[in-house]
Amino acid sequence: MILVIFIVFAALGWIVSNRLKSKFKEYSQTALQANLSGKEVAELMLADNGIRDVRVLCVEGQLTDHYNPQDRTVNLSQDVYYGRNAAAVAVSAHECGHAVQHATSYAWLEMRSKLVPLQVASGKILNIVLIASLFGGFLIGLDYQLIGAIVVGSYGVMTLFSLVTLPVEFDASNRALAWVKQRNVVTPSEYAMSKDALKWAAMTYVVAALASLATLAYYVYIFFGNRD
Repeated sequence: MILVIFIVFAALGWIVSNRLKSKFKEYSQTALQANLSGKEVAELMLADNGIRDVRVLCVEGQLTDHYNPQDRTVNLSQDVYYGRNAAAVAVSAHECGHAVQHATSYAWLEMRSKLVPLQVASGKILNIVLIASLFGGFLIGLDYQLIGAIVVGSYGVMTLFSLVTLPVEFDASNRALAWVKQRNVVTPSEYAMSKDALKWAAMTYVVAALASLATLAYYVYIFFGNRD
């Protein structure tokens, strides 16, 4: 059963990921009428929101864009940093949306930040249990339901993290789209491209959250659902 869950969501993740890359490639072909680069868009949005202590940096890789609340940086991939198209605008403004969330103490972002250490620890615990299960002797003598509690508890934390990530990502996109529209950074057709690109980016988080929920439900059933 767990293999079926893995295959189904791996396939969904692959489909969404490829669709996302396809959309970004398509929308990167159309030059932005305002002729602003992703870097310039980011700096403009930050300034409009009164944020002056966040740096905009260029990082290597594709779709590696992210906001780092620890060092207060908006990190944009080269294609986005230098790009002057609807895709670059969408990603740049989205990451700045996270910076605005941070500056305004957005509750869901603060909750996700607090969950990060627990999420990392839970991942390590699950890896230990997985490795131990490959060498069954290590688990002999341990209470079955204790193992179940460890697995379900750890996966529960990771699932909660995935779920909390959803409103954070959707809100950042909503902030980005509202700003680019109000600021007239994009034309109506460019706005539609930006909105579609961010929709597919958000879908990657939706698939991840659903996969985590399905896996958690499976483990709950395996360890606690077969009681007489």
